[in-house]
Amino acid sequence: MKNYFLFFLVFLLSVSVAESKEIRVGMTTALSGPAGALGQGMKQGIEAYFHKINQAGGVNNKTLSLIALDDGYEPSLAAPNMRQLIDKEDVIAVIGNVGTPTAIVTVPIANEKKTLFFGAFTGAGVLRNQPPDRYIVNYRASYSEETAAMINGLLNAGIKPDEIAFFTQNDGYGDAGYEGALAALKARGFDNAEKLAHGRYTRNTLNVEDGLASVLDAAVEPKAIILVGAYGPCAKFIKMAKEDFPDAFFLNVSFVGSLALAKELGPAGESVIVTQVVPHFNSDLPGVSEYREALSNFQVSVEPGFVSLEGYLVAKIFVTALNKVGSNLTRESIVDALESLKNLDIGINNPVRFSKTEHQGSHKVWPTIIKNGKYETLKWSDLK
Repeated sequence: MKNYFLFFLVFLLSVSVAESKEIRVGMTTALSGPAGALGQGMKQGIEAYFHKINQAGGVNNKTLSLIALDDGYEPSLAAPNMRQLIDKEDVIAVIGNVGTPTAIVTVPIANEKKTLFFGAFTGAGVLRNQPPDRYIVNYRASYSEETAAMINGLLNAGIKPDEIAFFTQNDGYGDAGYEGALAALKARGFDNAEKLAHGRYTRNTLNVEDGLASVLDAAVEPKAIILVGAYGPCAKFIKMAKEDFPDAFFLNVSFVGSLALAKELGPAGESVIVTQVVPHFNSDLPGVSEYREALSNFQVSVEPGFVSLEGYLVAKIFVTALNKVGSNLTRESIVDALESLKNLDIGINNPVRFSKTEHQGSHKVWPTIIKNGKYETLKWSDLK
């Protein structure tokens, strides 16, 4: 009798999975706290694309469902969220997570559970091992590529290496951007990069004063300061630092949260630079126009932005892989499908490519600058 009951239970579970009309996708991200705007933006972009697909009939007649849990940008919350999504919510994949500190604890869980971890909003090296981890697949350019673009742009514009300083978050995220910049300086023949002024601050705080003091003590007055942090502390630092360095360039990586940074800075944001890993959200590229329309149809009150555009593109790539899998959808088949995407046109004039040895779809960086409170596309040569 006992064996019959177990057999019947397994049968019911298999039938329910086979006949499920829902594809469950997970996300653990910062929906609150100092990085909350980033998590909300990624979530809105993903949901806007899922809504578009669901309105058109879904994927293989199944609706897409995003289960998003708040981790507040804290690793201690992200790890249990990740296990809950995989073990209890039975998601097919986790996509669009935000942050490097959280990725440090969630990436090992994805590998342990053999569950796809796709399109995270971080450019850190922990997600970019070589050869790549099978279950960790990225869309965006790395922080090293963003800061390398900054270094090359500044040097080509006439800034000297010893006129560059740094202000970074004191964790894996800050380290990733800082080390990428040092590598770029060394590649350009500057051997004393570690001696450049480097201020730091603690994650999820606005305690920037000690970091600013380190920059003020620079041996050579900085003409450019590269920031790797969140929008709140970066905005506070820029406002304070501009009093001493009114003519310096302030450059931020994409994770800063561009729109939140500009809003926080107000008039002090003029000429602040942010590198992006997606095109400008107001461009006329077909994939970006499609995004704006889908976002408006999903939530008319939400303004377009770089972060939600990234979430939208991540979801678009993910659903392309789902469609390629067809009816045999498993946690393994979705990884195989992503690795098979070659020269995928997502409408941004930058084809996305994956393979078993290439788990980063894009390597392109788009520089932008704040002018009159709004972001404009920047050409590095304009800095001259």
